[in-house]
Amino acid sequence: MHAFTQSFIETHDVRLSVDSQGTGPLVLFLHGFPETSYAWRHQLAAVSNAGFHAVAPDLRGFGRSDCPAQTERYTTLDIIGDIVGIVDALGEQNAVVVGNDWGATIAWQAALLRPDRFRAVAALGVPMMDRAPITPSRLFPLTDEAWFYTHYFAEPGQAEGELERDIATTLRKIYFWASGDAGPRGEITPNPFGLVARDGGLLDALPEPASLPAWLDACDFDVFVKAFEVSGFRGGLNYYRNLDRNWALQSAFSGLLVQTPALYLAGEYDTGLAIPGMHDIIRAMPKLVPNLRDSQIIARAGHWLQQEAPDRVNAALIAFLRDL
Repeated sequence: MHAFTQSFIETHDVRLSVDSQGTGPLVLFLHGFPETSYAWRHQLAAVSNAGFHAVAPDLRGFGRSDCPAQTERYTTLDIIGDIVGIVDALGEQNAVVVGNDWGATIAWQAALLRPDRFRAVAALGVPMMDRAPITPSRLFPLTDEAWFYTHYFAEPGQAEGELERDIATTLRKIYFWASGDAGPRGEITPNPFGLVARDGGLLDALPEPASLPAWLDACDFDVFVKAFEVSGFRGGLNYYRNLDRNWALQSAFSGLLVQTPALYLAGEYDTGLAIPGMHDIIRAMPKLVPNLRDSQIIARAGHWLQQEAPDRVNAALIAFLRDL
């Protein structure tokens, strides 16, 4: 049993479901795709016990939160507006923001643009990256035989049709393959997790695991399955459908640095670290994040870091929070 409380918060234009636990300085936890606030169940308990108010929303388009119909309402700025609204609704002046996967991208941008509201940032998996010289749609591979998964996700209806056909199978395959249970990954081209055959789907290239990953029991897995049975995948896919729009909007903030205190954690077997050049980006991160307090690679863990290695993540996170 988990002791967090579930409630709803009305932000500027959406109603968001939030899980919360504890009292004290506010810490916001932002999940990734395909996850929900439940991905932070281990952190809500540990961080609240350490003397903080731990809050994890279902981001717009996920779980029990509103899922706007318009694709263009899922830009990074929309999501930052949502979490500013959460801080306001809770009567706080600021918060520490923590994110994994898409949540990490949003957390970095929130700290970059609104350091008055987000006084520190902790990111899992995704490092802070400079704006690319070209749009993501031109940057990622696209051939007659295969396309990068972001191109596949960008086609309205196509990915939804595959991912929603059997939600339990979809989540079981993705959770296993992106986790440390799938084993070591080198810097490999093409990245097998990233490329989708034109005549197939994302799941076709992923193995059918014999069982759930060791870090995810059947009851917790069922929580995720039921959440996506309600929401579907369209809301989460709309984040990817705004990659080029996010890139265009970021031109207004070119040259800004993340000045707040920061923590970066990544799993040794994270699929993202297999992308060529990613380790160089991580090493160069202090140029963009001059107050990066700590950067750790956690052995044998993968992309779902806070679920796979909760004790190690909690220890690093609580030490960072107490040092602020």
